[in-house]
Amino acid sequence: MNTANTQTIHRVMHQIKRRKLTVLRVADLTPRMRRITVGGPELAGFISLGSDDHVKLFFPQTAEEQAALENLELSAGAKSNTMPPMRDYTPRRYDLDTLELDLDFVLHGDGPASTWAAQAQPGQFLHIGGPRGSMIVPDIFDSYLLVGDETALPAIARRLEELPANRQARVVVEVENAQEEQPLKSAASVEVIWVHRDAPAQDLLRTVESLSIPRGELYTWVATESALSRKVRRVLLDTHGLNDEFVKAVGYWRLDDSAEE
Repeated sequence: MNTANTQTIHRVMHQIKRRKLTVLRVADLTPRMRRITVGGPELAGFISLGSDDHVKLFFPQTAEEQAALENLELSAGAKSNTMPPMRDYTPRRYDLDTLELDLDFVLHGDGPASTWAAQAQPGQFLHIGGPRGSMIVPDIFDSYLLVGDETALPAIARRLEELPANRQARVVVEVENAQEEQPLKSAASVEVIWVHRDAPAQDLLRTVESLSIPRGELYTWVATESALSRKVRRVLLDTHGLNDEFVKAVGYWRLDDSAEE
């Protein structure tokens, strides 16, 4: 492979900016996945170069936290009791011509982000920050293996939409049930395996263990619960013998806290 920076996986850092955006539209993609489109003049200059980028969303719970946001007083030196809860979310789509940003929320009934998304209405405000940086995966691979749960679907869907027609992708996604499946569009040749959490015979880890690995130069991306992501990564390396350099496995949430995507 070409060793030039643009032809290797590399990170690009961005200037961090906090933005106050307005809720423009709310649409339910599935019974448990809601897309909230935000936008406004402050979205100008927004940049997100990687399909798995994250923006920080702020969810003030008190008047003091709301005041800190409105006055842009949040900083590394801010008092911890004025810092509102924050969560990381993938920019699913953004359009600088219309100044719109799509964010997809899992409605699981717990946590500040899910609670806010469940009641969100046009005209409300949402503060976001970032992205801090983007991981650039150039078009140097023949095929892609993408594994995750519903919290990873925005990044998976965005990655698939960015792939050219001469690529292959195998996708494994764990969701609650068949109603949570979403159409995944791509110019590439894509095979999607849905794993349903309500089906006792199905299991994400066992599904990955029995996978047929795509041929050619392969890039693999995994995002689900932290401990499960580590187990999936070990299966990919130990059972399937994948190249560690091109396997990225991250934890999007943990069973022991309220972090959510």
